Amino acid sequence: MALVSLTPFSTQPPSLSKGSRNNWFVAYPQPRGLMSAPGKTIEYQQFLSSSRLSKFRRAEQRPSISAVLTDENSDMMQIEEDTDTVAILDLDPGLQPYKDHFRYRMKRYIEQKKLIEKYEGSVENFAQGYMKFGFNREKGVIIYREWAPAAQEAQIIGDFNGWDGSNHKMEKDQFGVWFITIPDSGGKAGIPHNSRVKFRFKHGDGVWVDRIPAWIKYATVDAAKFAAPYDGVYWDPPHSERYEFRYPCPPKSTTPRIYEAHVGMSGSEPRVSSYREFADDVLPRIRENNYNTVQLMAVMEHSYYGSFGYHVTNFFAVSSRSGTPEDLKYMIDKAHSLGLRVLMDVVHSHASNNITDGLNGFDVGQSSQESYFHTGDRGYHQLWDSRLFNYANWEVLRFLLSNLRWWLEEYRFDGFRFDGVTSMLYHHHGINMGFTGNYNEYFSESTDVDAVVYLMLANSLIHNLLLDATMVAEDVSGAPGLGRPVFEGGIGFDYRLAMAIPDKWIDYLKNKKDKEWSMEEISWSLTNRRYTEKCIAYAESHDQAIVGDKTIAFLLMDQEMYSGMSALGPASPAIDRGIALHKMIHFLTMALGGEGYLNFMGNEFGHPEWIDFPREGNNWSYDKCRRQWNLVDEDHLRYKFMCAFDRAMNMLDERFAFLASNKQIVSCANDEEKVIVFERGDLVFIFNFHPENTYDGYKVGCDMPGKYRVALDSDALEFGGHGRVSHDVDHFTSPEGIPGVPETNFNNRPNSFQVLSPPRTCVVYSRVEEGNRERLLKPTSSLFRITKRLTEVSFFFQGLL
Repeated sequence: MALVSLTPFSTQPPSLSKGSRNNWFVAYPQPRGLMSAPGKTIEYQQFLSSSRLSKFRRAEQRPSISAVLTDENSDMMQIEEDTDTVAILDLDPGLQPYKDHFRYRMKRYIEQKKLIEKYEGSVENFAQGYMKFGFNREKGVIIYREWAPAAQEAQIIGDFNGWDGSNHKMEKDQFGVWFITIPDSGGKAGIPHNSRVKFRFKHGDGVWVDRIPAWIKYATVDAAKFAAPYDGVYWDPPHSERYEFRYPCPPKSTTPRIYEAHVGMSGSEPRVSSYREFADDVLPRIRENNYNTVQLMAVMEHSYYGSFGYHVTNFFAVSSRSGTPEDLKYMIDKAHSLGLRVLMDVVHSHASNNITDGLNGFDVGQSSQESYFHTGDRGYHQLWDSRLFNYANWEVLRFLLSNLRWWLEEYRFDGFRFDGVTSMLYHHHGINMGFTGNYNEYFSESTDVDAVVYLMLANSLIHNLLLDATMVAEDVSGAPGLGRPVFEGGIGFDYRLAMAIPDKWIDYLKNKKDKEWSMEEISWSLTNRRYTEKCIAYAESHDQAIVGDKTIAFLLMDQEMYSGMSALGPASPAIDRGIALHKMIHFLTMALGGEGYLNFMGNEFGHPEWIDFPREGNNWSYDKCRRQWNLVDEDHLRYKFMCAFDRAMNMLDERFAFLASNKQIVSCANDEEKVIVFERGDLVFIFNFHPENTYDGYKVGCDMPGKYRVALDSDALEFGGHGRVSHDVDHFTSPEGIPGVPETNFNNRPNSFQVLSPPRTCVVYSRVEEGNRERLLKPTSSLFRITKRLTEVSFFFQGLL
């Protein structure tokens, strides 16, 4: 969920020429001054929970998980002894003027971490709050605990006591935690599984209110009642009904190829789809297209469907629209069985303003230290109409860190994509900010150090619990250090979303004619990222698919997508241009824009319509809340060509691992010819964006001498092209200039070869050893059906065991 647009600004490393860029390093002039000290952290001693390993952490299944600090621990100990040494300053000398800032936030992080270790044993223990708070089953009893320090009285009510809490009054301890023990009765639990419950409390003015427990694991609504409130549900199924994971989690890929998906709108029918339907019908498609990671939106419960899952009401609860907790486990296990890792879109930047159903319901006249949220303007996001967490509060830290560990351990997610990080990093939340790259914008009194410390704790925790976790930040500001380890002084994410890239493509598609496109500007925008901080590149995500905007396919072809997509006759000029540029834009973004790639569900085949969730403005319609898979499945429609190319470009990375390579050299960005030539890994890429010109014998530079052949060709017939480039031609290199003297070479490259480059095409060449020619893996129409059937058979036999 984007906040603001980023105005790219970079300086070029002195050692690299403009024509040969390799791993661009964003370096900006820096600020003065240290941010003001934030609110005091409460020292709090609460339940010290013993270490407990869940089943998914058994060594034979997930050997990378460790509950103890390893390499980071030794590095952190050194930092604790000498906070003058901040390694990130050595990576970027431009950060040196902000040494005091980094020392201050490292000091705050270390102090907070030590306090947690002193009173909770460790951050890992601290993050097991779900073992004490909420409902927990112990020997013959259910113990329920809730933090509500401003409440005057409290009760637990539900189906189990006829919604009369007079016999289930709760007690309050010195830390504002209410608790009650509910014994079994007649050999059965005092609260039946799948029964409704609520927390009833009286606030200062004597009024009693009912709220859903903050740590509830499941919440449902009466679908027969319009705008009915949600109810908390006590979820503790018998062992016979619990889903048991069967498959190990796939190892971490060096280059995540992420398929962003929303389960509820993943079906062809205009209704809410289920976790099991997504598992059986959509996951095989994702695997067939050679993605290795699924990023799930809207998993946390949110009462308003139209919020896309970003106004969370119940942080520990699975969204009940798509099924039960056991259904979600089935889906994740199914993904793992296909070799797909699963990331969760986590929203810790804000919470729903909904009082009846959400966490905001506990905020009844409290001070900041008695509430999950800040009070006044600081606790409210003006644009999102949502509440903002008080990250300095002890119990807020427990709640949020435990929330992360809960999703990892209970559901076996492989990592998280953190939403709205820009809003967290700054007191202004990025509102009305056009970030230019000046370091004063990142390190000043506008920096919310409480939030920075929380993110450092969160990343440290996740990487200690799961060494191969993937952590992605949605940050539009380009904050330096966001993607560096905590022990270096960074915030600790593995990747940052390259959010400026889709903005650039939209600007070009809406405002520039084809002949006005600048190859220099495009390549600059794609390579403009911080050295040593990895990015996930994408041409379009869910942001570009929501109603009010248009996808790239829709911007290119618009209404002709409804009438001109038949493959039984020649394509119209608009369709021919649209499909060609759709392939080129996505592939160039993938190949040049980052160290990973992301695509939103349906965009791989150019889904023709936007997403519109049920809301008052569309008469609560589900018509646009779906994906029309039939379009890509129909052999006579051209959607299949874009999908086939998407599959092939992912396979190219599978075969050559070019996204994992540090070698990224743009040797040509010619605005007149409309050609971009670059090397990524050992591959040579040629993109010809000219609408008309064919270049025969076009000379391209390369590093290694030898014989090159086509590895991928967007103009191939199976991708809806015209088949103008021969795949059987050997391209032999010629040496260029004086060896060891780059300025005498062709485009600063020591070798070159000649190619045919038709208009609006991208062709990739790989170096081929004699007798060992690499061949492109062509898509087969039966692969999807085979994959789907094998998975169904596998799950059938598992059910018999």
